[in-house]
Amino acid sequence: MCMSKPYMFLTCHIPGPSSPLDGIDVYLQPLIDDLKRLWIGQLTYDIAKRENFNMRVALMWTINDFPAYGMLSGWGTHGRLACPHCMEKTKAFTLDYGGKASWFDHRMFLPESHVFRRKRNMFRKDKIEKDGPPPKITSREVFRRVRGLSRFPDVGKRIRYHEYGEKHNWIKRSIFWDLPYLKDNLLRHNLDVMHIEKNFFDNILHTVMNVSGKTKDNEKARLDLSVYCKRPEMELQPLPNGKFRKPKAVFSLTSNEAKSVCMWLKELRMPDGYSSNLARCADVNKGKCRGMKSHDGHVFLQRLLPIAFSSLPNNVIKPLTEVSQFFKDLCASTLRMDELVKMDQNMPITLCKLEQVFPPGFFDSMEHLSVHLAYEAMLGGPVQYRWMYPFERFMGDAKRCVKNKAKVEGSIRTAYTLKEANYFLSHYFKNGTLTPTNTRNEVDAASGSHSFALSVFCLPRRHVGNKEYWMKDEELRSAEVHVLINCTEVKPYLEAFLSWANVSEQQSSSYIYANFSEWFKHQVSIIEPTRGASHLRGLARGPERLVKEYHTYFVNGYKFHTHAWTVGKKTYNSGVYVKGVREGGVDDFYGVIKNIYELSYQYVEHENKVRL
Repeated sequence: MCMSKPYMFLTCHIPGPSSPLDGIDVYLQPLIDDLKRLWIGQLTYDIAKRENFNMRVALMWTINDFPAYGMLSGWGTHGRLACPHCMEKTKAFTLDYGGKASWFDHRMFLPESHVFRRKRNMFRKDKIEKDGPPPKITSREVFRRVRGLSRFPDVGKRIRYHEYGEKHNWIKRSIFWDLPYLKDNLLRHNLDVMHIEKNFFDNILHTVMNVSGKTKDNEKARLDLSVYCKRPEMELQPLPNGKFRKPKAVFSLTSNEAKSVCMWLKELRMPDGYSSNLARCADVNKGKCRGMKSHDGHVFLQRLLPIAFSSLPNNVIKPLTEVSQFFKDLCASTLRMDELVKMDQNMPITLCKLEQVFPPGFFDSMEHLSVHLAYEAMLGGPVQYRWMYPFERFMGDAKRCVKNKAKVEGSIRTAYTLKEANYFLSHYFKNGTLTPTNTRNEVDAASGSHSFALSVFCLPRRHVGNKEYWMKDEELRSAEVHVLINCTEVKPYLEAFLSWANVSEQQSSSYIYANFSEWFKHQVSIIEPTRGASHLRGLARGPERLVKEYHTYFVNGYKFHTHAWTVGKKTYNSGVYVKGVREGGVDDFYGVIKNIYELSYQYVEHENKVRL
């Protein structure tokens, strides 16, 4: 319920113009008090059953970005000990010239017999890896470590504990440990897939396209490269005038290649509602992309990156494609445990392949945290219930409600109070007429249907445009057969026809097209008269020759255009894909919509219509 928009404000707070940092526990104290009381149970009235019951509530986990992870968990997310999974077992180090923490060399996550562990010149200079991955620390073990620390509400300030940043990153005992069941939770705080994916993508995009000021392959990165790795071909080369020349990296595009990518992105058209207009982000003259939001990076990384950077060498594009596929699989709505185990094993290998190409400065905490995402998915399930997208969108809506910038918090509260009142009152109106809904691609499920109708006439739909068209004999026959074979009530007859005809799978399509409609008309004419039989007989008589033609059609939440209607538009909605029945995609169909027709079947007491 807390993930739905009407109730999302219950899980948010408005801290003011500055971040509360560790003091967020002060804001959370009333929530913790309520959760402790609800864990025992509160007598609640069930209006549906008209009886009282003892309602108990438990906190599953927190959803937050990485800086907020440190505020809520008590483990600082800065420095070389920033990873809350590896903790003090990390092998991150501070770069000599870059001055930032680097998580270069992930070989300790590989199997003990992996060949990468014995390579001395492909990763850190003259080093092999013998250690195993950090152990998975349970919540009870974490509680044992922090129970001696102070809570922020008790002391009112941050306490810098001994050996902070060297052997631990604890800054406080989180107020969530006051909950009696938290030490039994498998997953207390979520790593936010949205921000990790966005930061990972930004590093790849800016480094590959060599964007000045944002690339991870700058002069300091090349100096660090000579310290930690053996790659003489990429080291800075001194010039006679005392300056240095930076050789072109194998993973970066040339200026012309970067401009070609921007031009391709400028001309790219996506389906309506799939993503924002990515063309606005492409700067063809300068050969760089800018202004990409989190969802733009989400789409680019998972769908476009292998195509956009296909000109890179195989040792670069292959691991980048593996990163793309990892996040695509991770963000799937359905996750399989066996697939998650493979992802958990393969991601360290992918990072090691990247480490053979990119400099140590490329690998910050965001690249490293991707190693732990598959494990958290095993514990928490699909990421759609654990990432920040719905909350970021909600906060964007709240900020747009601000009219008085001198009183930002009050403006947000007033606007939300009005929306909450409207939502509450909508329960007393028929069909919730006061509740705003997004109906851009939605249809009326009850439109055009009656008490009894065949399945092909019951699809909810909506159309735009209207003109008449007389179908030719070949078009009419093709449309009639297509309607018959896609009608659920006709499927038993189709199976009987194929069994009776005894034709091969390769010849079945042409044989159905030539003979099935006449055979079906004969079969329904001799069956016992019933209401369902009368509908089948009307279907067998075929549609009217005069049909209606549309240029736009909405069905199942999707919008479709004819190809001619998409010309000159920024989105492309005329492509279709139909999965075939045979393995390997041999008979999968890819095509373009040229026409959208509405067929009319005049029989019984109703006019039945179907669109093709």
